[in-house]
Amino acid sequence: MKQRLIILSDLWGTINIPWFSIYVDKLSEDFEVISYNSCELAEIPEKNLLEEERHRFFAEKGIDKAVTNLVTLEKEQLIVLAFSIGGTIAWKACLKGLNIENLYAVSATRLRYETAKPKAETILYFGEKDNYKPNKDWFDKMEVDYHITPKKVHEMYKEEEFAKRLCLQIKSNHESI
Repeated sequence: MKQRLIILSDLWGTINIPWFSIYVDKLSEDFEVISYNSCELAEIPEKNLLEEERHRFFAEKGIDKAVTNLVTLEKEQLIVLAFSIGGTIAWKACLKGLNIENLYAVSATRLRYETAKPKAETILYFGEKDNYKPNKDWFDKMEVDYHITPKKVHEMYKEEEFAKRLCLQIKSNHESI
């Protein structure tokens, strides 16, 4: 039986997002993959909000709503791959009891505000040129595994080469003995 892996989108959701399907396709070979649209979890009222409006909605009430909805939806142990705001949702959901074995969060810059660490084995990925990534003191305090990808920006997860490498890493971390 395949391990269950959920993928949480960034603040743009999953509809007509070609990069998102790369992860779903690659990981579906080895996992039971369920994808979640972070916008739907957060119950964003409009689909045509500007980026700044989306950020504000998530920060004011959307993250908490998404966390509540995700914890209600998922009861089994799982692996999580999450992008940007999805990483923050997964982190907070784990703190609220979501049974996450491994959390892979990419460009989850809002984590820099977090002060409590989830119990899941966590690996974080950030681009070197992402101005909002947590600083070294935060990483040291949280004691989480992290990777800074040279010369990359916040949306590095949309690059096919990065996606392929990350999927291979996730697969190799969870190969059956």
